[in-house]
Amino acid sequence: MSAELDRLAAEFEKFQVKIKQAERKFSGVVEMQDRIAELEAAVISPDRTVRVVAGPGGSIKDIQLTPDALRLPATTLSETIMSTLRAAVAEAVRRQADVVDETVGDAFGVGTTGMVRQAQAEAMGTEEDDHPSEQNPPPRPTPPRSRGRQDDDFSQDSVFG
Repeated sequence: MSAELDRLAAEFEKFQVKIKQAERKFSGVVEMQDRIAELEAAVISPDRTVRVVAGPGGSIKDIQLTPDALRLPATTLSETIMSTLRAAVAEAVRRQADVVDETVGDAFGVGTTGMVRQAQAEAMGTEEDDHPSEQNPPPRPTPPRSRGRQDDDFSQDSVFG
């Protein structure tokens, strides 16, 4: 009976070690959820007339238009809003994947960020590295200024009221 008891004790110790490993791996989940809940990605259109802020899961938090945006033809404005919206959502999803990878990626051996980038590249018909970095944004043309006003001040121009 002693051998059986020793075997059960050893199995129980292995089980406890696995529980402690799982606890360590998932200790950052609450912080991860908080970071994701606060996540925002703001993208400005190349012509600087539209700014979109996306949140977790690609939710849209804000859309802002400059006075110059309102002078664009409707189809041009619509296309600019949609492309900026897509870019903001894509960036928010990439940031969310980064947070997940930082927290639990090693625990599962899954590279969420890589999978998201690959899926986005396939969906958009681009290369994985084609997504601009916030540290090195592409140069953006400056629209003409009207009446000496700073038309790229989005602070009061939300379309959400």
